[in-house]
Amino acid sequence: MRATLPSPIAGLADLVRGLLRTHRGGLRTRTYADHVFDPPSVPCAVVPVTAPDGTALRVHAYGPDSGDVIVLVHGWTCCIEYWNPQINAFADEYRVIAYDLRGHGGSELGRSPLTTDLLAEDLSTVLSAVLRPGQRAVLVGHSLGGMTIQAWAGRYPEQVGARAAAVVLTNTAAGDLIAETSVVPPLRGLPLPLLLPVGKFLLSAPLAFPPIAPVRWIFRRQVMSLASTGDVAEFALSIVRSCPVRVRSLFGALLADLALGRAATALTVPTTVIAGSADDLTPLVHAERIAGMLAETGSLDRLEVLPTGHLGNVEAFEAFNAELGRVVGGAFPAREATA
Repeated sequence: MRATLPSPIAGLADLVRGLLRTHRGGLRTRTYADHVFDPPSVPCAVVPVTAPDGTALRVHAYGPDSGDVIVLVHGWTCCIEYWNPQINAFADEYRVIAYDLRGHGGSELGRSPLTTDLLAEDLSTVLSAVLRPGQRAVLVGHSLGGMTIQAWAGRYPEQVGARAAAVVLTNTAAGDLIAETSVVPPLRGLPLPLLLPVGKFLLSAPLAFPPIAPVRWIFRRQVMSLASTGDVAEFALSIVRSCPVRVRSLFGALLADLALGRAATALTVPTTVIAGSADDLTPLVHAERIAGMLAETGSLDRLEVLPTGHLGNVEAFEAFNAELGRVVGGAFPAREATA
């Protein structure tokens, strides 16, 4: 039985939590000189979605009801607003769906143990809520979002052809994150039995990202690339800072043990893999491994390498949007609703 806090302490705790929620919301909704990063100005509908375990998920639908559908699945420590450069580019013509992974943004964390199967179930629930019978979407997953799509395909292979017209996996992996990472190069010299627990400790550490010059530099160097400056870097750091520290830690532990195996082979629709040439979190070897699995099954559309760090769709949003536009145009050549 959980102990009950005295009323004054409980009230103070509620006040602090409220202030933190307001602060994180402000980080997600900042505006910038480069308006591509601003909150979308197109109509937005909130789609009520509750996961099977009772967890409420924040799901937004942008653009025309009758448009062909693009579903965006963000990565670790991000949120719906991470996709602003894509929502702003595509929501005038397409129905763009974005949702917060549980614990992120405005989605509840829930009480279920965190697993990739749980995230796959959440994605399946979202797709059921936003797609009409017979309708298919282009699914786009960044980092943990790409892992979620792979896990979904592996768990629900019968849904892949029925709900996906095409897939884009960007800056993601299927496993071996610690063994292959180059975020902290000296760690690569450790023997694997030592590397794995040290790497897991670092990934699951409850780290904060105060907006000070050394943190900004480290973030650009290790997560993005030093070529990312100005609004690009500020937008990305604000999005990551909006994630609660506890959520960052819990999902970091999940990533440390990531082992999706050959789940990507269940993606039997045209699938594009995008990597960053300077991505230290999910180096190119991960994209090549996934592309190899897709090539075996005949579903690899293209492996594209952009000159970015881990946040490719933000760092090189124009090139990323061009590639996404190619995929969407191939999936929906007539530009008509698929229902």
